[in-house]
Amino acid sequence: MPETSLPAPLDSFVNAINRGDADTALSLFAADGEVDDWGRHFTTPQAIRRWSDREFVGAGGHLRVARVRRSGARVTVDAHWTSRHYSGDSRFIFTLDDGRIRQMRIVGE
Repeated sequence: MPETSLPAPLDSFVNAINRGDADTALSLFAADGEVDDWGRHFTTPQAIRRWSDREFVGAGGHLRVARVRRSGARVTVDAHWTSRHYSGDSRFIFTLDDGRIRQMRIVGE
């Protein structure tokens, strides 16, 4: 059976997304955190918020975790994503730093 246990900050992140709580989800990013959504980069808190409002949490996003792999500060999450913007299987690659999300990359599986 694949590993599906998330480290604490990512567990909080996924739960916040799934209940539509953008404030909590985005508060888990480091001050200099980054989102890379299929090659589109969002590198300021304001840019990440606008992206999330339009395409992520604000689009009714829901993340169903299928598999988790950890290697040091890097956590790869294979999941099924559904929202009004996009639905399908995706890979989320997180880099964690001191309990915060330093980077979240969204790529195809």
